[in-house]
Amino acid sequence: MLIDYGSTPPIPEFKKTGPHLANYRRVYSASEKDVDYLGVGPEALAKYLAMYDRIGARHVVVKARDLETTFGFRILNEDVAAFCRAQGPRFLGFAGVDPHKGITAIRELEHAVKVLGLRGLNLQCFEHKLAINDKKMYPLYAKCIELDIPVNIHASINFSTDTLMEFGHPRLLDEVMVHFPELRVCASPPGWPWVQELIGVAWRHANVSIGIVAIRPRVLAIANSGYEPLLQYGNTILQDRFIFGSAYPMQPVDRAVAEIDALGLKPEVRRKWLYDNAARFLGLPPAAP
Repeated sequence: MLIDYGSTPPIPEFKKTGPHLANYRRVYSASEKDVDYLGVGPEALAKYLAMYDRIGARHVVVKARDLETTFGFRILNEDVAAFCRAQGPRFLGFAGVDPHKGITAIRELEHAVKVLGLRGLNLQCFEHKLAINDKKMYPLYAKCIELDIPVNIHASINFSTDTLMEFGHPRLLDEVMVHFPELRVCASPPGWPWVQELIGVAWRHANVSIGIVAIRPRVLAIANSGYEPLLQYGNTILQDRFIFGSAYPMQPVDRAVAEIDALGLKPEVRRKWLYDNAARFLGLPPAAP
């Protein structure tokens, strides 16, 4: 049983992109070539859904993004909600709004949660060209608390050379959590090259989780990769705060799960990483023993 905290369905509504992400294809080319992926359309969707049947996924999180101000496109909340309705309770949607739109973004978030049934907010701050602690974000953080929903925040390097690495530095999340201690945050990807700083933020703030998302899990066990502190802390004092997400199609989901299994986690910790922690973060019931 598992929850995949990050996945992109192979349908046109989710495949919108911009030239600012071209460098990602270079960086992830070695991993993406291993994905048995048929592009977009009905055949690809059938294969995608069958993959999650095969691996026994209880839930899969899909995320909207609104980048109209900075990069001129959006993955609509309405399309995310429609996909989740069509595919049933396995799929859970996160809203995407544009912080540059001010009160409009606040209203869109409320509509996405109260009317469309989305379960959280997705903020890829580097794509908004805003730092995690930029005060344009603060009304959205406050609204998440009011709506009792979690927020996914990109807290790591990004590979777009049209924006800055610094926007995703996890130390900026510390200020946000001091100001909004009730905010439930998953910082994903997990902080590289500032992994130690992200661990420090999560250790300080009980409402911060770390998403093992958009990286191959095996790198956590490679000496000098920069990721290895995640394995130490994630298997011990922060074991209740780690959440798995494949970022499919950046990597095959079954391979990512196999690499989690190869990390040597304690059995109870493996279950937390793959299900329990995400379920709690998303407000879902725990798995049966």
